[in-house]
Amino acid sequence: FFLKSLTEFAKAPGFDAISITTHGASAVLLDKDGELAMPMLEYEYDYGAEIREDYARIKPDFALTYSPTLSLGLNVGAQLHYLKTVFPEQFAETALVVTYPQYWAYRLTGVPAVELTSLGCHTDLWLPKSGTYSSLVESLGLEGKFPPLRSAFDALDNLLPELAQEIGLIAPVPVYCGIHDSNASLLAHLMDREPPFSVVSTGTWVVSFAVGGDLEGLDPKRDTLANVDAYGRAVPSARYMGGREFDMMTANLMPPSEEEHERVLDQVLAHGIMALPSAVPGCGPYPDTSLRWLNAEDASPA
Repeated sequence: FFLKSLTEFAKAPGFDAISITTHGASAVLLDKDGELAMPMLEYEYDYGAEIREDYARIKPDFALTYSPTLSLGLNVGAQLHYLKTVFPEQFAETALVVTYPQYWAYRLTGVPAVELTSLGCHTDLWLPKSGTYSSLVESLGLEGKFPPLRSAFDALDNLLPELAQEIGLIAPVPVYCGIHDSNASLLAHLMDREPPFSVVSTGTWVVSFAVGGDLEGLDPKRDTLANVDAYGRAVPSARYMGGREFDMMTANLMPPSEEEHERVLDQVLAHGIMALPSAVPGCGPYPDTSLRWLNAEDASPA
């Protein structure tokens, strides 16, 4: 799929550089030959209570990582701990740990790297204030297994010659290190605005960045945390699974027609119809509450 898409783009409109952006909370383990040591975990995979309790004993404090204890596999450190605990032999084959955008950059260039926006995305592996790895790296036995730290602005190398030929390129194309998706949304604002300001990045996750804000007001129990921007600076953030919640709440509903929009909007405002969080449990500012509708008893599905 990846190469097929690049082949189509090479035909039209064409490109002269490649950079990769992916979701956060993901890492890939490579063996000594640069192949997968084991499959990458999906961040919504859940672990048993015993494994989760074991991880809590080695997880660094929030005051150091600004990475709260999240549900499912949303902490990369929890994923790595699970793999080490359940698949010790395969885990022992790990030669390199790369963050997800950089995995694809590696596949395209052969150059392994990690990058700050992904390392700083609630992994428990990074200390945003000091700009160093946390104690968790040693606890997991992964010292020396992270490749060089590179900037999202760095071109790692040109696309591998055999891939360039397969895609149909006639000139060298640089491949950049890559960046976490929400931080990619933030970057354009960082480049031409002075703090303080806020940016809201939407998608599966709605992430609110408070650029220039205070880290000390963050509450780990309400899904507030520090992301790390492309320049390596900690950014206070709050989030919830807005895109997923919208999908859940509108599943099997037909959207109103253009003619109905005004009537439906008037009905919502007149009756004070609203949804209270959370449709997705375990995340956002109200992780322990369940979705409920107010004043919607007589409302139409629209």
